[in-house]
Amino acid sequence: MPSEAKAAENFIEKPKTLAELRAEIAAGTTKAADLAAGYYDRIAQVNPRLNVYLSLTKERALAQAERVDALAAKGDPLPALAGIPVGIKDVLVMRGAPATAGSKILEGYRPPYDATAVEKLEAAGAVLLGKLNCDEFAMGSSTENSAYGPVRNPVDTERVPGGSSGGSAAAVAANLAVATLGSDTGGSIRQPASFCGVVGVLPTYGRVSRYGLIAFASSLDRVGPFAANVRDAATLLGVIAGHDPKDATSSAAPVEDYAAESDTPVEGLRIGVPDEYFGEGLDAEVRAAIESGIAALEAAGCVVKRVSLPHTRYAVPVYYLIATAEASANLARFDGVRYGYRSPASENLSAMYRHSRDEGFGAEVKRRILLGTYALSAGYYDAYYLKAQQVRRLLAEEYLRAFADVDAIVTPTSPMPAFKLGEKTGDPLAMYLADIYTVTASLAGICGVTVPCGTTKAGLPVGMQVLAAHLNEGTAFRVARAVETAQI
Repeated sequence: MPSEAKAAENFIEKPKTLAELRAEIAAGTTKAADLAAGYYDRIAQVNPRLNVYLSLTKERALAQAERVDALAAKGDPLPALAGIPVGIKDVLVMRGAPATAGSKILEGYRPPYDATAVEKLEAAGAVLLGKLNCDEFAMGSSTENSAYGPVRNPVDTERVPGGSSGGSAAAVAANLAVATLGSDTGGSIRQPASFCGVVGVLPTYGRVSRYGLIAFASSLDRVGPFAANVRDAATLLGVIAGHDPKDATSSAAPVEDYAAESDTPVEGLRIGVPDEYFGEGLDAEVRAAIESGIAALEAAGCVVKRVSLPHTRYAVPVYYLIATAEASANLARFDGVRYGYRSPASENLSAMYRHSRDEGFGAEVKRRILLGTYALSAGYYDAYYLKAQQVRRLLAEEYLRAFADVDAIVTPTSPMPAFKLGEKTGDPLAMYLADIYTVTASLAGICGVTVPCGTTKAGLPVGMQVLAAHLNEGTAFRVARAVETAQI
């Protein structure tokens, strides 16, 4: 528990591994229905303090648990996630359940279908507990932008859990779910995983279907898992990955056995360490923890090499031009006409649009819509949006060259540990700079895993980001697993 936190609560509770729980359910020593009921009891006790869940899907979850128990009683083979309690970030739709994306403008919306990732989880036997809190429309780095209140970090409730998937990370850290799904546009899985001390996965763009994901920035958005350990995260990705004809950007490449790959030794792997990620602005304790992780990889037989990614310094402005431009287009559909919030001050069509959007969207979402609309406007498109896309291409090519020489690249996930609630809300630029180590992989479309890599003196988790080339998740899992087993 952090020493400087005055009476800060600590809700960290590690769950059993996915494999352990599944084996108990298969043997009949644990009932999936009892396991789900136990998680709902814990949610009832802990959620009022952490504000992790926005809604629960208890009827659907218990029906699924009973189906799993019936299979186990007959001795039938169980699917990969049989009986495993999983939470879903509230930007992914679930049939009949509220889908708010953390926004007032979608209050009351209940979609009539499941996201593909949700559908795949349930087909694999997962018990879906409910919908998790997040920054509004996944725009934020602290989960303080939700219209339904901030999420608190289970390590120290005076601190943020990271964002935008703060609810997903906090749910795993506090054992309010065995695993969760989140979304990552510029670091929204990796940074909260780092702040909460859990594992988070950024799949290659197109590796997991985006069908049923409420869009923020379509060329950047990705769906990925959180878990308490690398092998569980790899298992989750193996379930949700794969081609989906309902998503034109999804990859047809075969899905590998990521869990098995995570157990493969790393001896002989070439690990790149980019100079640009260890400069000014990096917290000294974070640096020390990451350097210990790099030393552990060397001890495991990896060859560590210095690499350079000089366009990294442009990544934050490039990201905040492209992402906001795409958000401006994607969020135009929320107008009070078809679904979601409609302002009562709607005496005519123009007033309905204006008041519904002004009252329905929060300050950060409005800020990003305005930035994106400006970047796309006549006379500025070439100077801002087009130029940002050109630099994005240079960033992607830089990674391709680096991966010709190394198998994986390791960096800090965040330049600092979890900061205090309210500490950065008054300075949007300082908040945006918290994404400095994660946005490059988002822009390049490559994959990555963040894995716990020690703690600060105050007991705050530090995450190491392991990046690998497109569709090379297996290598990222191998390296992350080596860091995890080193117990730094």
